Amino acid sequence: MVANLFNNPSQAKEEQFLRVYLVPDTNILININQVTEVLNVPLEKIVPIPQMPAWTMGVYNWRGEVLWMVDLGHLVGLTPWHRQNYNKSDHRAIVVHSSGEKLGLVVNQVQDIELLNPGEIKSPPASSVTPELVPFLRGYWLKANGEILIVIDAETIMAAMPKP
Repeated sequence: MVANLFNNPSQAKEEQFLRVYLVPDTNILININQVTEVLNVPLEKIVPIPQMPAWTMGVYNWRGEVLWMVDLGHLVGLTPWHRQNYNKSDHRAIVVHSSGEKLGLVVNQVQDIELLNPGEIKSPPASSVTPELVPFLRGYWLKANGEILIVIDAETIMAAMPKP
């Protein structure tokens, strides 16, 4: 029985993706291999930096390191955290990494781990996503229950960060 699980080619291709929720009603997947940690971040601990894009919230002291924090919803054209009705004093942040660099992505909720075959990621029609999302979009995944999950690439988000 155990040998059959490892010999099943469809399961061997599956990868883990962290599922996060953004207001309004948007579920996003990020490959777990790009995720370092999930944090609970008090927003008053994020220090704003002037003359940065509006989606750049500022910097946060993470384990003695300076971690840039990005409002992921605002970046991809959704409701910025400061304009949300249920704005809490703290949010979840996902620390993502690429080429030795790290970045904090502030989200409304961290929900679950989804297993999916990257070959099942489909390209959405351009009219179905916000123009701000397009540069970071890998595609979407249609679950068996009809739910659509957007798959983004953390590396492209990190590349979009302005260089100080």
